[in-house]
Amino acid sequence: MSQKILLTSKEVNIILHRLACQLIEKHLDFSDTILIGIQPRGIYLAQRLKTLLEKEYHIADISLGFLDITFFRDDFRRTDKPLEANRTQIDFIVEDKKVIFIDDVLYTGRSIRSALTAIQSFGRPSEIELLVLIDRRFSRHLPIQPDYRGRQVDAINNEKVIVSWQEQDGVDAVYLVPTSNTAENE
Repeated sequence: MSQKILLTSKEVNIILHRLACQLIEKHLDFSDTILIGIQPRGIYLAQRLKTLLEKEYHIADISLGFLDITFFRDDFRRTDKPLEANRTQIDFIVEDKKVIFIDDVLYTGRSIRSALTAIQSFGRPSEIELLVLIDRRFSRHLPIQPDYRGRQVDAINNEKVIVSWQEQDGVDAVYLVPTSNTAENE
């Protein structure tokens, strides 16, 4: 399988710092802001940003949660594979807070639509923003756009964007790979 490197480890690190600075510019001390990593792959980006904000930029007490959207997706019954849900971990109040959804790849927008529905179980945020590492801008099925994006990618439908994280895969990198009629997850 031929793959093209979109982002190296060094480039991912630079983008993470830029995204952290953009968040600080808008949210300052994060006292009314919470980060929500979208399960499964958005959690690595969310954890990495929280660590950067705390250790490099000295912002204390950042609330971080993880949101499982498996049963909120509009396509969850369209597969023959058994569903494996992830754990939602939100142990703080969402009501009247600024929520930043964090995911690795924005593709069709369906995962984010699902997250918008799922978060309502935890209260009504005062506002919701979206941060993604990769924005596949020509693939949207829904009118959803990121507020913060690491890199915009123009990939065609028979290409898949793969984000590798040090914590999960042993390396930070983003690849563009050809697919063989398999559906890409967001």
